[in-house]
Amino acid sequence: MELSEFVLKGLQYLADPVHFSDSAFSTLVEASFHSLLHSDSSHTVLDNVDLERIDQALLKHCHGALTTCTLECVKQNADRATISTCLEDLKFDSERIDVFYSLYQKNKSDLENIMSSIGRCPPHIIDASWRLEYQIKNSHLHKVNQPSYLITLNLENGGTRSTEELSFSCTMEQLQDLVGKMKDAAKSLEKATQL
Repeated sequence: MELSEFVLKGLQYLADPVHFSDSAFSTLVEASFHSLLHSDSSHTVLDNVDLERIDQALLKHCHGALTTCTLECVKQNADRATISTCLEDLKFDSERIDVFYSLYQKNKSDLENIMSSIGRCPPHIIDASWRLEYQIKNSHLHKVNQPSYLITLNLENGGTRSTEELSFSCTMEQLQDLVGKMKDAAKSLEKATQL
């Protein structure tokens, strides 16, 4: 598994009994899985009694490192040997590896479901419509006398095949700029596919 230096350093702090007692470690691991699986904001890592004596910056760093490591394990579909090797390299003892792995196994399928629901590709435009609007006065009763275009783009989400509308208003200059940028993007895509 490839983890950043920041994540590796956070995991090394977690492995050190000087910074985290066994009970604090277990509490933090449980809290990190809870934060990944539940979106409620009522339960926070910092509110736990076992963790109140730990420096808050260190606690946040380690929590972030642990959740990143967990998500990376799920993404890589890591088995026990891979996880054990990675954590042993970071000086985790066998008890802490067992605590992490048992919660990982227990929650792996739920985490896979959550990660698979995240879209893989951005929405793409499937249709566009426009309407010309002429504004005579603004809300302050000042004369404006300017045309504007009301553009509606129909977007399709790649993963769910659901559609949504994106509407905006623009001036003639802004519309010309948008069309120019879209043509440039289409040319770039065409060149990229020919390589």
